[in-house]
Amino acid sequence: MTAEIIRIFILLAIFAAVFVATQFIGSSVEQSRSHRGAVNKRLKLIAAGRDREEIVGQLVKTRPKGLPQLPEVLEGILMSMQRMVFQSGITITLGQLLVFIVIGFVAVFMLTVFGLAIFGYPIAIGTFVLSLIFSLALAVATPLLTVSRMASSRRKRIEHQFPIALDVFVRALRSGHPIASAIDLLTKEMEDPIGTEFGLISDEIAYGVDLIGAISHMAERWDLDDMKMFAVSISVQSETGGNLAEILDNISKVIRDRHQMFMKVRALSSEGRMTAWMLSVLPVFTFVSIFLLTPQYYFETAEDPIFIYGFIGLAVMYVLGVYIIRRLIDLKV
Repeated sequence: MTAEIIRIFILLAIFAAVFVATQFIGSSVEQSRSHRGAVNKRLKLIAAGRDREEIVGQLVKTRPKGLPQLPEVLEGILMSMQRMVFQSGITITLGQLLVFIVIGFVAVFMLTVFGLAIFGYPIAIGTFVLSLIFSLALAVATPLLTVSRMASSRRKRIEHQFPIALDVFVRALRSGHPIASAIDLLTKEMEDPIGTEFGLISDEIAYGVDLIGAISHMAERWDLDDMKMFAVSISVQSETGGNLAEILDNISKVIRDRHQMFMKVRALSSEGRMTAWMLSVLPVFTFVSIFLLTPQYYFETAEDPIFIYGFIGLAVMYVLGVYIIRRLIDLKV
């Protein structure tokens, strides 16, 4: 009986030791990870010894730029694409991205045509149409969808971070910090992307831009109503006076309430949005997979005029359908 009790105590001691060691290791790893994550991209560049002016130029290299010489519709499309590239966090500009996409499209198209010729498929109009659609799906649609997904993820992250940043800003003001010092505090305490954005505000102020203009530039880069509200509040307070900390505290509460409502709407519409994603991605994935695995499925009837006209019509209808679906799921709260 005594031996069994001793054995139970030994097993319990081993279990407790393993549990404590696991918790200690896990907490250490998590603290190390959170510490590394708290250093945003701007601070990493500063720590690497880069020049401040060079850092600002690199961080705003992909910012949206107006093109007033173009028609209004084209300017709006290009501004949207520039904003998408900037928000995705990639280090290349829209022009460079489009050049890479064009080069990739030409390369995939030529390799597809040559590969079909090597395997004995007839090179005719139907073959060119299929190769063209395949190249568009693989070399154009896939990179754009990937960049768009990255931009959407970072945009959601900054929307989540912004009210937290306002809370830190308000606490800094109430503790006696001036506005410039409060912004500098955010650049050191907040993670990307909001930490780098407030760092850009601090750098722009250091290079002579007024505070309201620097905040407005951030709002234009991200096209967020929350940031625009923040810029307007700073502008009104600088002209009329008042308790800025209280104003920003109220704005933070409004933003959180609006986000709460938005999340409820997203939860209620999640099934429809997932259906929209499946309807948008599945046709492209299915076409590319079948084309790569069993290309004869298409080429056996590729020279039939009905197939050519029908295939082109389906591609046009797909693009139109994706546009309509995106407009339907573009919820505004």
